[in-house]
Amino acid sequence: MKFLIIRFSSIGDIVLTTPVVRCLKKQVLTAEVHFLTKPGFKTIVETNPYIDKVHYLQDDFDSMIAALTAEDFDYVIDLHHNLRTLKVKRALGKQSFSFNKLNVEKWLLTNFKVNKMPAVHIVDRYLETLQTFGVKNDGAGLDYFIPDEDRIKESDIPTSHHAGYIGIVIGAALNTKRYPIDKVKALCAAIHHPIILLGGKEDVANGELIAAADPVKIYNACGKFNLNESADLVRRSKLIITNDTGLMHIATAFYKPIISLWGNTVPEFGMYPYMPGKPQLFDILEVKGLPCRPCSKIGYDKCPKKHFKCMQQIKPEDVLGKVNERLGRA
Repeated sequence: MKFLIIRFSSIGDIVLTTPVVRCLKKQVLTAEVHFLTKPGFKTIVETNPYIDKVHYLQDDFDSMIAALTAEDFDYVIDLHHNLRTLKVKRALGKQSFSFNKLNVEKWLLTNFKVNKMPAVHIVDRYLETLQTFGVKNDGAGLDYFIPDEDRIKESDIPTSHHAGYIGIVIGAALNTKRYPIDKVKALCAAIHHPIILLGGKEDVANGELIAAADPVKIYNACGKFNLNESADLVRRSKLIITNDTGLMHIATAFYKPIISLWGNTVPEFGMYPYMPGKPQLFDILEVKGLPCRPCSKIGYDKCPKKHFKCMQQIKPEDVLGKVNERLGRA
């Protein structure tokens, strides 16, 4: 049987689809698994041994559909479920199974703070699309595969960090998911352990501001490494402190101890760290009881209420307490 799995974005969401790919490939013995995503996420999927072939979303839709039609898929598994995937499914004309995005429930939670979301992680909701084929959750968690050429060498990081370090993810797609820089600085000052700051090119300047306080203890890796190399820095870390972002899910794939900081989004959306059988490996820090939270299922560039209490009220000393517990120094 030939399957096309669709998930266009983003980093974390694609990592969260990996149990679907693995379970389908391993449990349906005749399955040939193809994956359709955006070209920008090539590095996440191209090394996955459970994917037989990767296809990319193209500006020339007709050309893309012609190539997909030539594959003659038996089934389409839609894990994105938007207008573009609907267009793809209609063009292919194959039987499809679509992930329920629970948009009504999310709308009720963000607009009226009425929680009708099921207490089910998004991974398990993704896996529901495979029920017809008898596929079950194998409980093995998420996958992330780093090619050998992207493995970090000792010379890539300071000697002071070779014995171990804490990774702090300062980036996020939107600002209302980011722990404020002044609070990150205070946290780093209080941590008596080598630190590596993780983020993209857009986080370089903030990383420099934070690292300037102690350039020996704090190494700013933002913008210096590609995604797979950053993932390897996560894999090598003792502990990850992170916003609700893609590197959080990559850390989860490696079963790293995680302290996750939540701003305008909430774990109730079902995208908290996914560690089957090992929930003790992660802590969630959030400000509960705010009448404005969650304000969005994704996030904003600025706090709509202008106070940003959801992040401002997470105290660095509370994060430090969790760090010390994780490092056994409480």
